[in-house]
Amino acid sequence: MTFKHASVLIAALIMIIGVAACSAPSTVSTMVEVAGGTIEGVEENGIFSFKGVPFAAPPVGDLRWKSPQPVVPWEGVKKADKFAPGPMQDTVFGAALGGVQEISEDCLYLNVWTGAKQADEKRPVMVWIYGGGFGIGMTSTPTYDGTNFAKKGVVLVSVAYRVGPMGFLAHPELSAESGAGSGCYGIQDQIAGLKWVKENIANFGGDPSNVTIFGESAGGIAVSMLTASPMAKGLFHRAISESGGSMTPPRASLKQAEEQGKDYLSKLGADDIKAARALSAEEIQKNTQGMGSFWPVADGATIATNQYELFEKGEFNDTPILVGTNSDEGGLFVNQPITSEAFKKRIQSQYSAGAEAILEAYPHATDAEALRSNKDIMRETAFAWPTWAWATLQSRNGKSKAFVYYFDHRTPMSPDGAGHGSEIAYVFGNLASMGPLGAGSDTPEDKALSEMIQSYWINFATNGDPNGPDLPEWPAFDEKEQMVMFINEDTGARKHPNLDKILAFDAYYAKMREESKGEE
Repeated sequence: MTFKHASVLIAALIMIIGVAACSAPSTVSTMVEVAGGTIEGVEENGIFSFKGVPFAAPPVGDLRWKSPQPVVPWEGVKKADKFAPGPMQDTVFGAALGGVQEISEDCLYLNVWTGAKQADEKRPVMVWIYGGGFGIGMTSTPTYDGTNFAKKGVVLVSVAYRVGPMGFLAHPELSAESGAGSGCYGIQDQIAGLKWVKENIANFGGDPSNVTIFGESAGGIAVSMLTASPMAKGLFHRAISESGGSMTPPRASLKQAEEQGKDYLSKLGADDIKAARALSAEEIQKNTQGMGSFWPVADGATIATNQYELFEKGEFNDTPILVGTNSDEGGLFVNQPITSEAFKKRIQSQYSAGAEAILEAYPHATDAEALRSNKDIMRETAFAWPTWAWATLQSRNGKSKAFVYYFDHRTPMSPDGAGHGSEIAYVFGNLASMGPLGAGSDTPEDKALSEMIQSYWINFATNGDPNGPDLPEWPAFDEKEQMVMFINEDTGARKHPNLDKILAFDAYYAKMREESKGEE
């Protein structure tokens, strides 16, 4: 072989090796490139975790009460080995759930768990949105750890969002400043997190074209809102809501919420938004009245209008949905004794337009029945009817299927039924971390139930259908059959257990919608 021939051969080999190197999929490791720079996570038993990853600029100073802005780039390698502070809130409840108790206005960070070894594995992605009445909540709650999902082939992401007044204050000045309403910053944070997932999750072995959003309580309500938000279109492909829906009439119009915002700032001694932005986050927080005092507003952009009406018109993000509620949702919120007569007067006063049908559906002959019915009305109004209405409208007006569950796992701790939030530990497989919302123990039976629930959730996230091998068959929901999946010691599909109560409130809310149209 001549020198010339050898040189050509060597050059060809170098080229082949170079092409192979370029075409080979990159490996997933503790070092990952994301928007803003390089992050370094942690590897443990084959699972990589990345905590405290910024997905937007800190919403502080002039960015307080503004839509999330692009992430600020950093130099060098950013450590992603611990949770970032939670959003501003009362930390008492978070402490009971075991979360990191550091809070800060600088809170827009997310976390990723993955077991992928190559970046081209295209694993299904699940994005968790925490609950807490839009007033509390943080990603660091131990129950939300995504390791078990990652072990089962999912790339799990949990996204932080602003809560309370930082996330949901509406004000005329803020609406004028944005040109698109105000009072929806927390929902916009979630959307910014989903945009980050779309742009970056492939580097963690995730598939940006197969993203499932899921959440519980206010997180489930947020999922419902995202299914109707034009700003979230194309950012997710399936939706799971645990005890959450946004189908009841809005709590307040944008104008009403703006007036409430003005009153709130007045109590803080702030004459305008500039003065309010000059206040410390701690000063604002100490004047906040707990969960539910601030709520997402139909600002006309993030949330266009009444979600029920949007679904009636077919104007929503049509994806498969998996939604459900627990059998004793109301027990966490309603525990004060009530007499039979007081119950009757309460229904007649609060639900005058539908009182007769509601009283017929809810037993109240004795004080004990009245208390039970009082709890169940909380279950229906806050969770069960919105979920049922959502599934009904999806099955009626959508191309994608709806799957509905009824979690009724009873234990010595919860003899009256499954309490609000008690399914979360089963969904994540973190039974040992169950706090006050947990209702069970880390027994073989609990573990088996958890495995089944995780299989349903992951099957749904993978292909839009919870069904799979060795699982009880879960039929899609439709108005005619009204079949829901009972999840308990005898898991199986059965008729909706509280349909008479659901329909009583459905008639009531229909009257409310008609009355509101007459006021327009």
